[in-house]
Amino acid sequence: MASHAMKLTLERIALFQFTPAHCAQARAMLGWSVEQLSREAGVSVEAVERFEAQQEVQDASRLALAYRFEAEGLMFFPGFAPGRGMNVRGATPNPVRRADLAMVE
Repeated sequence: MASHAMKLTLERIALFQFTPAHCAQARAMLGWSVEQLSREAGVSVEAVERFEAQQEVQDASRLALAYRFEAEGLMFFPGFAPGRGMNVRGATPNPVRRADLAMVE
């Protein structure tokens, strides 16, 4: 089991690597609407729309979005379009155990 510091480091990396442009591109790759992504990731439609419009959203919401896309095998690097990875599932920590998950938008 990873230490708390390691989990925080992985979250910071995921938050840095996953951008609003990635979110829109990944949705397009999967053929998902904003509404479908909202259902799949467990965040509100408004949070998805705000994130893609480069507005502030909670870290837990961003992690939930990144986690859901990675569950589909997508990976994210700054400056590049999302790509399919061979073994990226679980690279972003599952936000379900976060203390602030109940506050997900």
